[in-house]
Amino acid sequence: MTRLLAVFATFSLLAVAVLYYAGVDTIKTLSPQGCRMSWMWPSYILQSHFDHSWTPLARRYSLWLYREGNLENNELHGAPVLFIPGNAGSSHQVRSIASSAANQYFSAPYEVSPEFANKGYKGLDFFAVEFNEDLSAFHGPTIDSETAYAARAIDYILSLYPPNTSILVLGHSMGGVVATALLPNPNISAIITMSTPHSLPPVRFDRRIDHIYADNLKDLASDPTPILSLCGGATDLMIPSESCILPSLAESEANPVYRRTVFTSALEGCWTGVGHLAMVWCHQVRWRVARAALGIAASPTPQTRALLLDRWLRDGHTLPPGHLPSDDLLLHTGEYDVIPSNKHLLVRDPVGTRSYLLQPPVSSDGSSAAKFVLYGSQGYVPPVAPHKPLPFRVSVYVCPEAAACSPLAPTTLKLIPSPIPGSPFPVPDEGTDESEGVVLYEADVFIPSQSRIAVKIEGGDGRGWVFGGFTTGEPVVANLGLAGLLFSSVNIPVPQSIRTEIQLPGLPANALIVYRLTPKYDSDSSCSADALLLPLLTHSSHPSETHYYPLAPFFTRRVLLHSHASGPYVASDYPIGHTLTIHSTGECQINEVELTVDWWASIGRWGTRYATAAACWAVGIVAIILWDLWGIVERGAPIPDVNSSLQFFMRKRMPWLMIGSYCISLVPSRVGIWLGNGGNAALAPLAMILLPITFGLVCVLWWALQILLWPLRLVLGRFGSRREDHTPRRPLTTMTSMGLIFLVIFILVPWQVAFLGCWLIHFFTCAASHVDLARFEQQHPTGAEAIPLVPVYPRPDPQSEAERSPSPHSNLVQVVNAHLHLLLFMTWLLPLAAPVLAVWVRTLATAGSTTPFDGDHNFLYVAPYLALVEALSGNDAERFVIALFTKKERLSPRWGIAALAASAFFVGPRTTYLVFEMASAAMSWMVLGRIGPMYWGGRLAVRRG
Repeated sequence: MTRLLAVFATFSLLAVAVLYYAGVDTIKTLSPQGCRMSWMWPSYILQSHFDHSWTPLARRYSLWLYREGNLENNELHGAPVLFIPGNAGSSHQVRSIASSAANQYFSAPYEVSPEFANKGYKGLDFFAVEFNEDLSAFHGPTIDSETAYAARAIDYILSLYPPNTSILVLGHSMGGVVATALLPNPNISAIITMSTPHSLPPVRFDRRIDHIYADNLKDLASDPTPILSLCGGATDLMIPSESCILPSLAESEANPVYRRTVFTSALEGCWTGVGHLAMVWCHQVRWRVARAALGIAASPTPQTRALLLDRWLRDGHTLPPGHLPSDDLLLHTGEYDVIPSNKHLLVRDPVGTRSYLLQPPVSSDGSSAAKFVLYGSQGYVPPVAPHKPLPFRVSVYVCPEAAACSPLAPTTLKLIPSPIPGSPFPVPDEGTDESEGVVLYEADVFIPSQSRIAVKIEGGDGRGWVFGGFTTGEPVVANLGLAGLLFSSVNIPVPQSIRTEIQLPGLPANALIVYRLTPKYDSDSSCSADALLLPLLTHSSHPSETHYYPLAPFFTRRVLLHSHASGPYVASDYPIGHTLTIHSTGECQINEVELTVDWWASIGRWGTRYATAAACWAVGIVAIILWDLWGIVERGAPIPDVNSSLQFFMRKRMPWLMIGSYCISLVPSRVGIWLGNGGNAALAPLAMILLPITFGLVCVLWWALQILLWPLRLVLGRFGSRREDHTPRRPLTTMTSMGLIFLVIFILVPWQVAFLGCWLIHFFTCAASHVDLARFEQQHPTGAEAIPLVPVYPRPDPQSEAERSPSPHSNLVQVVNAHLHLLLFMTWLLPLAAPVLAVWVRTLATAGSTTPFDGDHNFLYVAPYLALVEALSGNDAERFVIALFTKKERLSPRWGIAALAASAFFVGPRTTYLVFEMASAAMSWMVLGRIGPMYWGGRLAVRRG
């Protein structure tokens, strides 16, 4: 390997290390997790009556009923809930949510809590399916099996209840895909999915998974069952959270389909990123899911169930139902205070009931046009409050002159966090308490100049505070582009106000880009811990995603703005634009914010999204190497070694591919093409980064194969090469043997197992051919022959054909080189077949050999490799090598290799399964056109045993 190849390999290894460590660091810096651990008293009851009489899959899977051991007995006592685990998941993951539901419903053993007693609520019976930790993300038929079992499990569960009983379905990860695949089903009351990739399969090695996703998208668009998706955000490294967002549907009376996506960073009372596995046990999430389940079980219609989902799993992006007071306000002298026009409303430790009048600022035309903002610490602004609020209640009215005050409709009404000074936000391993939070109320005020805004506070007990006022400033619009932030920063002035909105309409909102924001404070302001509400930054780039960041100087964590509004291979209606809103009570003032791209955090987002693309592009690079190889050999040159082929690619192809990859990235296209960025110019350089990394990985793998071959070569050289067997084998015998292998694949094992066998046999063949060459050179020490890479065209020569024929040593060298090129090619195809192979092995280990495995038994996928390996492992492999590389046709099969390279680069990253299919098609063309005639043409094949 030349120095330049070593440079590429070293660069590739360093790049992979950087991508890995930057990705792992995401959990600590980009979106740290603040979750309280949940505790329970679990008990699991096997549903033994759900046996093979219900479904033949009962021999493979099982159904369990959860019981909280210290609160409830083993009898069914409420409404059914079914939990479906995800890829490699367990039925025991139901315990956290089920335990929370039991502890909320029961205040003591077998005693219903006063919150639910005599109010139409029922307890919950949590059932969970056990899929033996099947690797469902890799294999479509496994998802189909799990869906079929879950559908029959629902039938069995409902048979235990009175007629017309419905069931709530919870799905974690790929369990959410299974839950969606159960639709349409009139017996499912609602579906809550957690960390489920709805729009993009996380692993795309199986065509049938894409078919399942296509069917699910149709159900998501039309089925009336309410569905809510909970997403963990950047903390979830198992799936790209942009794929967790449900397809947007316009809700209307004509189309009442409820679809809601809630990020845990926006979930009221949670406000933290949540890891993939933590989604089922994070206390801030699980108690809200359990509380929503209790409400859904008591709701008779999809509309009321949707309202309950919005109530208990709120992110503040929509107004809650019943957000206006039901009565008007009559003000009497002595019952209210008038706040001066240049002052804000501030009530500390409210006691009893009192009203306050505020005069909106007057515009030049004599009317009042402003935004009224009110903060209530831990209080109640109907119907929004922390789960355990203080007793005071705040209502807002508009009061025309000499008339009763009527309720003022808010534009925003939600709960926002109030980070604790001196503690990180969110607090590690603890998070937010149920009593924490500040109610944010905003309303646009367009009223006559003589009108007032009235704030009524009632029920105060001397705790908490209320702050309110007007802001008249228009949003700060900063027309920034990504180019200006790549290697420099931009300062954005921030006007002093209790609410400041900064709009960035031209900045890409993409999962691949992270921005760093640095606040700069007014030196005259007080940013102490005594402030009521220190500056709180709200970042939004998608209607379903919001992130909160404290901006006080003693909060040391970097402010890293990230988004899942769009991402590779995911279509989005919001690919561009960010909105930043700073809320505060004014004690700590920010003069400006500095914005730039954070490269370390951005790099951490690339690895998990483009690992599959790298594997596909590696196949494409090797395909281009084979294209060049076949071209020069067809023109008369001998077969070069792999090092020479890599050098040729590096010097002749890489520069043009680098330029071409950048140009292609600029072309508008579907998100499923190329790197899935739709021609976004800001992301075009990613292709120029990925290409050399991938080529370096090809070099590293070639080096690794040489290391692996070395001990096998030593063993074969010491204990003898393959035994010579000069017994000729007739073509009929060879084809019969292959026919038997195809039959075994068709009936018993997946074709992926056969491909692994082909790779192992060919690996052995490569080592043995090396030994044959070494022994020949020992017996005929005539000096090494160089095998040039450049084309060598035969010239007219008066010598006889025998004199011009290649020497035996040259033939052996070419056979070795052909073997190694094919080994490199098959090795890069191996990762595309290995996932389903892992599913098969896992199924045998967990379900037993008697359980039928619905794998892929299409032997045509592996047939060309079986034929190639059989031909090239024979004692006369050189004849097949010559036929494979030098035979002339009107249309050369090497064009199939070109089609493979194009598919690997353009469609492979999104539809990875197409790469192996194209490889099989290209190899079939080669085998049928060049190897096949040597069998059915009547020639004998001599093999070495």
